[in-house]
Amino acid sequence: MLESDNPRPQRTLRRPVVVEGVGYWSGLRSRVELRPAPAAVGVVFVRRDLCPSVRIPARLDRRVDAEARTNLASGAARVEMVEHVLSALAGLGVDCCEVSVDAAEMPGLDGSSRAFVEAIDSVGFEEVGAPCEPIVVDRAIRVEDGRGWMELSPPRFEGLSVEYLLDYGDGPIGRQRCAVDVTPENYRVELAGARTFLGVQDAERLRASGRGLHVEFSDLLVFGPEGPIGNTLRWPDECARHKALDVVGDLSLAGRPIHACVRSSRSGHRLNAMAVARVLALAAAGEGSPAGVAREARRWSA
Repeated sequence: MLESDNPRPQRTLRRPVVVEGVGYWSGLRSRVELRPAPAAVGVVFVRRDLCPSVRIPARLDRRVDAEARTNLASGAARVEMVEHVLSALAGLGVDCCEVSVDAAEMPGLDGSSRAFVEAIDSVGFEEVGAPCEPIVVDRAIRVEDGRGWMELSPPRFEGLSVEYLLDYGDGPIGRQRCAVDVTPENYRVELAGARTFLGVQDAERLRASGRGLHVEFSDLLVFGPEGPIGNTLRWPDECARHKALDVVGDLSLAGRPIHACVRSSRSGHRLNAMAVARVLALAAAGEGSPAGVAREARRWSA
């Protein structure tokens, strides 16, 4: 792994901004206040509803396993379904932000990161002086979990590019591909509006377990045999775009931007986290020949 030769200044928000909504899983209303933060703080969630309040850095070592979402914890305190707000911050190049919340779960909104992007854009950015220090991938890395895989290779430009290959067979979701260079403008236009999706059988299973009872099919993409129920697609490949959106958010758990060319197939939050772990491990080691590390990386799997 390499350091960038031309780091840009770190960025934060110019002033606080609020996003409110209801959590998909809990059904509880939550208020998220995105606040400016000083250099080197990174992204930190603050559970202000707890006494005393608890700070939970958005880092891989705070991640806890959860079904179909990314959760973070500090002791008994958690923040849940954080991938969309993290994706918005990373996609727009916000390095330092305090995410103050009054409930564990982030609002589901329309299942995308669009509301967070619009909120961030409404207040703008400012530089905080210290240089941003991305991790630049300089060799091949591959992680697998028996179902999906993710490959990282040296970047095509000074940033992150994501190609997601989605394969749901011959059903209504089908096979899709999304490829995007994750610049702030591309993120706004190509990824931010892509919504969470699931099949109608999964939706009914969640409802039978007492979760998501308040969520209507029009609130996100629920696929029946003929396609989305009570909704229309924003793009033919919206599902692959949403998976790419999740990749951007999950990779930000490195605590620093990752500059790499990423290809991923059938990966989810757990595999995304495995890739971050591998990148951080190689960056921390900082030794060994690129060829040797590449051979080891190709063998590594869950």
